[in-house]
Amino acid sequence: MSKEYLWLPFTQMKDYEQDPLIIKEGEGVKLTDIYGKEYYDGYSSLWVNVHGHKKQEIDQAIKDQLDSIAHSTLLGASNVPATLLAEKLIALSPTNLKRVFYSDSGAEAIEIALKMAFQYWYNQGNGKKTKFVTFTNGYHGDTVGAISVGAVDLFHKIYNPLMFNSLKVPFPDAYRHPSGNGGEAMKDSLQALRDTFENHHKEIAGLIMESKIQGAGGMKIMPEGFYKEVERLCREYNVLLIVDEVATGFGRTGKMFAVEHENIKPDIMTVAKGITGGYLPIAATLTTEKVHQAFYDDYTKLKTLFHGHSYTGNQLGCAAALANLELFEKENIVDSVRKKAEVLSETLQPIEQLPHTGDVRQLGFMVGIELVKDKQTKESFPFEDRIAYQTTLTMRKNGMLSRPLGDTLIFMPPLCASEQEVKEMTAIIHQSIEETIFNKSEMS
Repeated sequence: MSKEYLWLPFTQMKDYEQDPLIIKEGEGVKLTDIYGKEYYDGYSSLWVNVHGHKKQEIDQAIKDQLDSIAHSTLLGASNVPATLLAEKLIALSPTNLKRVFYSDSGAEAIEIALKMAFQYWYNQGNGKKTKFVTFTNGYHGDTVGAISVGAVDLFHKIYNPLMFNSLKVPFPDAYRHPSGNGGEAMKDSLQALRDTFENHHKEIAGLIMESKIQGAGGMKIMPEGFYKEVERLCREYNVLLIVDEVATGFGRTGKMFAVEHENIKPDIMTVAKGITGGYLPIAATLTTEKVHQAFYDDYTKLKTLFHGHSYTGNQLGCAAALANLELFEKENIVDSVRKKAEVLSETLQPIEQLPHTGDVRQLGFMVGIELVKDKQTKESFPFEDRIAYQTTLTMRKNGMLSRPLGDTLIFMPPLCASEQEVKEMTAIIHQSIEETIFNKSEMS
């Protein structure tokens, strides 16, 4: 039935049909398919799961909310869980952020951020600031606005005729920079950014960037100090700083939000994924009171942000999010991730020594393992080999699920994973890399 009726996201159905996977149950860090086979959830069900599956406190919060109401609109009226959650988000976020605008997914939160930034200037009589700056290899979602400020050719190139133009600045990729040096990569990137601002700042509404680490671009981490310098340049050239915390927020990097690594205070920040602990689709765009005030006026002045979604601020999702955040406090999740990330780092060292592991990148519980044909020259495997994809199929056979990004294996376990479970999952990755590349060599 799944082969006949479904069209799965980011999936070539010809691949899926060869060996369909249908998940029936989940508990803790494990998923179970319809045949009873268990798998480690090595990608947190696409980077969203925090406390594991069937977490009693979140289950109960949703059931309790059902006794009151499942959903009512946020257009022109609020509700109790959405209001309480907004207060909680503001308390946890950088101190300059004061307003919460809800949506249903990370991409939608980005669309809202772009419209906010554009209209912020427009409402003040500056209709010339219409452009956005973004970084090469960046990813912010799959709606048209989000792909317009994205720069992963594999995902975005085909849709160029639909996209508005954004100004691209090179991301400081230390591993792929000609010097192989993070400092040099950072220097070149910042110079390119300064040049872009110098030439175009009067027409730039905002700069958008993933927070501290590029996720879907292959888990590429910014050199230390880069983030802060980008913030400084935005202030110098009067450009709004939009930070995408969709993948990094809620403890994933060892901080509640990745902005905390360099004390960044964005003008607009988007959150989603881990906000409900991996239960229900809630997202939010947070901004400053200064930005909000540019929209606050008599209705006849037409400064309203004309944007909304049917399920914005859904009570069930907000109730799950509140329970999720209570668990962060009760179980000291952020400190726990920071400590377990050290164990994870140790378990990744043998993988880093493998002959076809080019680079291992880790920030908290976000890991990218880039596979290469030649470790010395950094030569990639041929595209048609799909080496990382083949490795994830081997991982599946060995009892763990994940998805690759190009030639990079992604490992993002639920934050609740114990040290022992982390060790068992990285052992599966190690074994699967060896098996896949050995089998490929044998076939060659």
